[in-house]
Amino acid sequence: MDSTHSTDATSSVLKTLPGDDVRQIMWRFADRYDLQMVVQSTRAVARGLVARLVADGARNSHDWNAEKAQLLTAFDEGGITAVFMDPSHGGFIEGPKNLALALVAFELSWVDAGAATCSLAGNLALAPIHEKGTPEQVKTYMSRCIPAKPGENRKTWRGAFALTEPLPYVGVDTGVLSGRVRVAEWSEGKEPILQVDKRGRFITNMGFANFVTAAVDSDDPRIKGSCMIILEEGDLGIYDRGTPTHKLVHQLSSTCDPVLSLKVPASRIIGGYTVKDGIIIPNSSHGEVIEAVFRRTRVTVALMTSAKLLSAVEPVIRYQRTRFRGGDAGSPGTPRYELGLQSKEDAIHRLADVWATGEASASLGFAAARLFDSYDPIEREKDRIFAEQGIKGGRAQVKALKKVQADALEYLKLSKMPESKRDPARYEKLKSDTLVQFLIHDSLANVLCPASKLWNTGYGATMMREAVSLMGGYGITEDCPGFLGQKWSDAQLEATYEGPEAVQRRQLTVTMVDDIFLAQFRQWIQELLDISNRHPRMGACVLAHAMKLWLWTLEYLLQAKDANGEVLFHGQRQGVTFSMADALCWLLASRYQILDVLELESKGPQNPVLAEGLGGFVSFFSDLCHVQAARSAGEVARITAELVFGYGPYPTCKNERGEICDEIPKPGGTEEFFRLRGNLDACLGGARLAKDRAALAITKVMIPEALDYPL
Repeated sequence: MDSTHSTDATSSVLKTLPGDDVRQIMWRFADRYDLQMVVQSTRAVARGLVARLVADGARNSHDWNAEKAQLLTAFDEGGITAVFMDPSHGGFIEGPKNLALALVAFELSWVDAGAATCSLAGNLALAPIHEKGTPEQVKTYMSRCIPAKPGENRKTWRGAFALTEPLPYVGVDTGVLSGRVRVAEWSEGKEPILQVDKRGRFITNMGFANFVTAAVDSDDPRIKGSCMIILEEGDLGIYDRGTPTHKLVHQLSSTCDPVLSLKVPASRIIGGYTVKDGIIIPNSSHGEVIEAVFRRTRVTVALMTSAKLLSAVEPVIRYQRTRFRGGDAGSPGTPRYELGLQSKEDAIHRLADVWATGEASASLGFAAARLFDSYDPIEREKDRIFAEQGIKGGRAQVKALKKVQADALEYLKLSKMPESKRDPARYEKLKSDTLVQFLIHDSLANVLCPASKLWNTGYGATMMREAVSLMGGYGITEDCPGFLGQKWSDAQLEATYEGPEAVQRRQLTVTMVDDIFLAQFRQWIQELLDISNRHPRMGACVLAHAMKLWLWTLEYLLQAKDANGEVLFHGQRQGVTFSMADALCWLLASRYQILDVLELESKGPQNPVLAEGLGGFVSFFSDLCHVQAARSAGEVARITAELVFGYGPYPTCKNERGEICDEIPKPGGTEEFFRLRGNLDACLGGARLAKDRAALAITKVMIPEALDYPL
């Protein structure tokens, strides 16, 4: 029996919108009281001050002003500023904080992404110091940025992160820097004084930042390579915040184009430096710093768009149901009055698609955040081991890790074996091997980070447009409930934050062909097939067969050539590689959506608050999984078919006698593709029925009488 739908009819009805009890289980923080308090305090700020600012028109100004500056005080008082800090520096969350910061971004973006950016940009400024800084740098700047306690006579420092350069360089590869650093003074036996010249573009928080972490390149033979360096507003020289950027979006954050020309001590180089033969050698290049930073912070940006989609559900339901009320159009009790537009299948089917996308993107984003929480301590232990062994530099580490790759693959194989069939001693040894676990986590992190950023913000922006369209003309007004018009426009910027779509696709081109990732991917296929046997109405079957089709296509493309004899899968052939990256993202989002619903079904009975409505939530979310899995499978089938056949020779519809025939001959070597595609299509059974059920549930779910933040 399908356990997802084994409950009685009454308990399987979706009665209310999902609340905290549901989300805490699905997103795995039901046992984290500290994170629950972070969510509550952040929500109070978002649906209080932030919502009032948006409603009062604060987004209509490009300048940072006293009205918007209230946000900083609210972040401090609500504990949001301190979320990034370790307890030793005045924070209150022990250990990695990726999930905590993701939840903060989600809650703020539920109302306004500009406010979320204002909060997170301060963390972004500190992130280079936190990830790669010297102990002295970490202690100094973390303690300055923690909000002052009652009775402390000091100001709270704010930071900005300056990577991008002014036009014409803005938007180019992050390895291209026009910011420069050179030696200004270097007396015998004294610390070098550096001259830093940096002009930034689109620098968030610059309107009030007390310090900047800036990426610069050497302009002096006495300094090797690039680095990131800390600049303070009190340094000697020019600290010009620049003119405000005339943004169309995210106006609750300060964005400027600063001009910085300052003298600073060499000790401000993030991560420190060594001197060899009279040359200053930074311990970390700017590329190494931003790689460590962006692979974490991209996930929080991904979830900013997820929040928009899920926040749109209630306003759209309210609008659809009340669309025809008033006048003589209908009286209470009639379908026209009670359901409004929801009496039409198109309206509720489209809303089901929006909701399913929001669930899938949130599942993918929060899975990535949790992964980095488990990854961070492993990475630090790996760094410690390499430091003890004298292994320095990226190339040396890669070489050392290659020796462990076979062990990592062996561990993955053993982990899926029944305990009775595997060597327990060997398994435990590999399980406790830091480098083995690092490789496994690293291979997954290298995929989930760009995938969540690419799919959540890219496709999320498209579906946000769909949500706005469901509001009719109301959707593009300033007073649209839920600020949906502003959220739609904000989503366009989030798709370019920390690298536009091309950057994420380029990274996936490299990481998705990693042997360790693909080994895990193959295991996921079998897991989904097992899930489909227990839960046939979740879409796990069609998703598994879509993953099989993607994997076969990848292997085919890696060895195939086009009709002109050119290699198909190549770094510069982005029509192939980028398309496969897009297809993978659909699969990942749908997989994690299914896993979240299974988590809810498994852990929900332990929560007495959910006892009555759990069956309804599981049933509804299972249908949304099926809806999303079918859409994901369709995208994968379309993309893979175009790639497998689109680069081959033109087909002929004539037989050897020159007669037009009905059946086009199949290209050689593609028989397996047709078999896999046939299995995928057959597994679509029930997908549209799932959408019908989900849409019907949407017409019956209860919503509050009014939104919990002002219009």
